[in-house]
Amino acid sequence: MLKTKMKQLLTALTISTAMVSAPLATQAADKGASNVEAGKELAFSRSKGNCLACHMVPGGNLPGNIGPALIAMKLRYPDKQKLYDKIWGKPETQIPDSMMPPFGQNGILSDDEIAKIVDFMYTL
Repeated sequence: MLKTKMKQLLTALTISTAMVSAPLATQAADKGASNVEAGKELAFSRSKGNCLACHMVPGGNLPGNIGPALIAMKLRYPDKQKLYDKIWGKPETQIPDSMMPPFGQNGILSDDEIAKIVDFMYTL
């Protein structure tokens, strides 16, 4: 029951966040906007980030529910470097028995690609 209520809450929050966060990419500087778009493309790409396999992401189709919804990322990670380190796979950021691969450590994504994904996630 609690899981169902939590999923409903996260879905509602994701939908409302998607409507609010959409203009943020257009307000960014040209370079920032291009990084955000490139980060979104990488995050949604099945051959690269593939974030949608496990996470609900505003604007994504057919999201997974293994990991937490990727919403309010600035609030969850006020220090952008900590989010970068989490995606890269720094040992101190890893959660035991997590299904999330260490993308940088395993060479799945380059440092630049992770930085672009972080830029995108900061718009969520």
